[in-house]
Amino acid sequence: MPVSASTEVAFERLVHAPIARAARRDAVARRHTGVAISAIVLARDSAARLADVLEALAWCDEVVLLDTGSTDATLSIAAGFSNVTLHQLTTSFAGFGLARQLAVRLAHHDWILAVDSDEVVSPELAREITSLSLDPGTVYEIRFSNYLGGKRITTCGWSPDWHERLFYRRRTNFCASEVHERIQTRDMRTERLRGVIHHYSYAGAHDFLRKMNHYAHLFATQHAGRKQSSMTKAVARSAWAFFKTFILERGFTQGAEGLTISAYKSQTVFWKYLLLREANAAR
Repeated sequence: MPVSASTEVAFERLVHAPIARAARRDAVARRHTGVAISAIVLARDSAARLADVLEALAWCDEVVLLDTGSTDATLSIAAGFSNVTLHQLTTSFAGFGLARQLAVRLAHHDWILAVDSDEVVSPELAREITSLSLDPGTVYEIRFSNYLGGKRITTCGWSPDWHERLFYRRRTNFCASEVHERIQTRDMRTERLRGVIHHYSYAGAHDFLRKMNHYAHLFATQHAGRKQSSMTKAVARSAWAFFKTFILERGFTQGAEGLTISAYKSQTVFWKYLLLREANAAR
């Protein structure tokens, strides 16, 4: 599927000399000899987990890292991996969907594995992918094990958690949504893999606050003029989000982490509808 012309976002290729290093391959002893795979990674201030993420992708033929404005050591860490090509946006961030489409376009190979900068591919998943006879008409779903501050979360709507992440770009691609972007699966088969991705999304409260602000603004931008909002809707949906997560999805069984996640979901819903209300009024 061709990439939309709307993905003509300015970027620059960052030339670097990779540092020789013995990347951990965890039983994926050498690069596979089957189809070539390009992993794509979006990154911004991702230094805390990035080395683990890239080491777990050492078996990939190529890793396209698209940086959207890091001010920490993200780029210097990525430069230490010989299979990584670095690119950086030179315009403002237009949303996750368009950024992923751009990263897909920058890849050299047609099979794409999409991984975020806080997601670590397990050795079992790497072995599984390299042993598969991949079908271009299939989008492959991967199960996520989600963590908060090092603790695996098994309730709160975080488990089971499946995401489409492996696909053939000549047949499909990500949608252009600013947030909650997904691979388009219309007229495609889907197949679930056995291996997992370990997702370390939130290191602590500061991460929740940062992502809450970011996602709420993207939601308002995406739905302004197309979705109604009000203060009543913001409060009601926020209260429902807390009840659903903490009670119905058994967040109370996860202790302080369950309460934190429930409050985060509730607050995110409140602020995204409040920002949408303001965006609609501004129009």
